[in-house]
Amino acid sequence: MSPRADRQVRVLPLRSVPSSVPDAPVRAPGGREPLWRDLVGGVLRRERLAQERTLKDVAEAARISMPYLSELERGRKEASSEVLAAAARALGLGLGDLLSLAHSELNRYPRSAAAPTASHGGLCLAA
Repeated sequence: MSPRADRQVRVLPLRSVPSSVPDAPVRAPGGREPLWRDLVGGVLRRERLAQERTLKDVAEAARISMPYLSELERGRKEASSEVLAAAARALGLGLGDLLSLAHSELNRYPRSAAAPTASHGGLCLAA
């Protein structure tokens, strides 16, 4: 049995975030909608802080490096689904819970009535 197997992890209900943790939607520069990685990172950070857990504790439970988890929380890295699932499990969430919370966060972002449309001057590029 591994030394981690006997460790108790305290899991709080979703949205039991202390008032010191910001709950405002993530804003992208220039008023644009935020990137998915920013939303997911914000959810991971809020859930970790709501559980009063350290980066080190969650990173060890998820079996990812502490600097990488920090980068995820700050929206600096695009994580694979496996890494996101591991981070979510370490916080007592399922991958669906994490994605649902990030989706809810995206829906809170105010959309302008006149969303800008891209103009390519008739030029299309194919990859």
